[in-house]
Amino acid sequence: PNPNSELKRSPLHATRRRRCTHVISYLFLPRRLPALMDSGECSNSNPSASSPAAAGVWAKLVPADSAYPEVAVAEGDAVVCSLVAPAAGGEELAWCEIRRGGDASSATIRNLSSDAIIVDGRVIQQELVDIKPGSKIVPGPREEGRHLVYTFDITAAKDHDKNNVKILLDIENAKCSICLNLWHDVVTVAPCFHNFCNGCFSEWLRRSSSKSRDKSQSAACPQCRTPVQSVGRNHFLHNIEEAILQAFSSLQRSDDEIALLESYASVKSNLVLGKQKNQSRKRPLPPASDESNDEFPCPQCGTEFAGFRCSPRAAHIQCNGCGGLMPARPNTSIQKCLGCDGSFCGAYWYSQGVNSSHCNLICNQETFRMISQHHISRLPDTLHGGNPYEKDITERCIQKSGKTLQAVISEWIAKFDNKELDRSRLQLNNVEAITSRTYLCNHCYNKFVDFLLYWFRVSTPRNLLPADAADRDSCWYGFMCRTQHHRQDHAKKLNHVCRPTRGNP
Repeated sequence: PNPNSELKRSPLHATRRRRCTHVISYLFLPRRLPALMDSGECSNSNPSASSPAAAGVWAKLVPADSAYPEVAVAEGDAVVCSLVAPAAGGEELAWCEIRRGGDASSATIRNLSSDAIIVDGRVIQQELVDIKPGSKIVPGPREEGRHLVYTFDITAAKDHDKNNVKILLDIENAKCSICLNLWHDVVTVAPCFHNFCNGCFSEWLRRSSSKSRDKSQSAACPQCRTPVQSVGRNHFLHNIEEAILQAFSSLQRSDDEIALLESYASVKSNLVLGKQKNQSRKRPLPPASDESNDEFPCPQCGTEFAGFRCSPRAAHIQCNGCGGLMPARPNTSIQKCLGCDGSFCGAYWYSQGVNSSHCNLICNQETFRMISQHHISRLPDTLHGGNPYEKDITERCIQKSGKTLQAVISEWIAKFDNKELDRSRLQLNNVEAITSRTYLCNHCYNKFVDFLLYWFRVSTPRNLLPADAADRDSCWYGFMCRTQHHRQDHAKKLNHVCRPTRGNP
């Protein structure tokens, strides 16, 4: 028969409304197939980009023999057909159905032919089988000689990955450390690059300026106390802020809160704060020194303290508290906070006999102490995630025990040292290396206290809880609940000092 003659469709196939994507196999007349393709009988096996079907193409079958075309699989046309040679009737026979799977990198295939097919070396009759990119599919019961081998590939997943880049972000890292809520109109300060709400930082800046006697002195960063040189709106983080609110609508503030923040906001563009000249943080040296103070970055560069003096070109590290410099001495444990890996100078300079009379840019030693040396007389404001009701209950439990807060903390530090507590909830770095002799900054110590008082609360029997707290049910989301931060009735009604149980058996 003439290979260029038009093939006739069977009445059955003519009545079915679908675009059959043709799979050209070696079945029956393998040598006639190139002529059939040349005649235009397989024009739909690679649709043009302008056709409606091409717009929905999400996967393809790639033949092992490059002489044959790829087979496109579209959203609205899951059935794949084989074009049988004229000697066999010239029909399009449906042999499989391919549909998307549960995720972007999987799919399912169902055999629709009267014979078996082979998927990844497995003979398939009529059952539904999972496939993935790279799966080998043979439209017949045998691989040798008669059938073309196809490789399954997903094209839409690649384009989807290019256009949708996912960023993993801990919500806690997207909160303003002043109001403890998600940023609103976020601004970034330099040189420390901490982020705050525009309204929160503007109000902080206003109050700092009103209290400062030296109007030319830069305000300190609310989070790390580093002198702020400039501040500006961060449009990239603003987009992340909006994406978070779309995903977690419960973090949205009330209209009154937003209006108040916007009334405070004064950062409209990049602002440079403080002195514009000589922004060096070089430390002044004692007047008795004959050398110029401006030549030395730290006191030990010009004067020997505690038997140590910096060598020329010695490495220095910057304090996260005051912004000053101290020599980098890796063998000492009193320069780096193990909880946040930040550097703090107070304990180091105290150990070296350097005080504010030698240098006016130095941290107080109380800002960085050994855990066992920290003294606490009041509960941190951030206790239990800032939930005031849980904080009040914990405070009454401590009072009911007849012990002071410091005594309770010391008792639980001993249990911590004895490894009696599960440390997985401790939100600090290097948790397994922390002991009562570890140096922590005040911020990390407050987190440590929060961790200890969490275990104090969960180990307190119900009969020792205050009457208004003893009969409360526990929130499904436990300490991770976000609703407790913006709904007072929910924060008060349910216990949030507990582990999340949502979805657990």
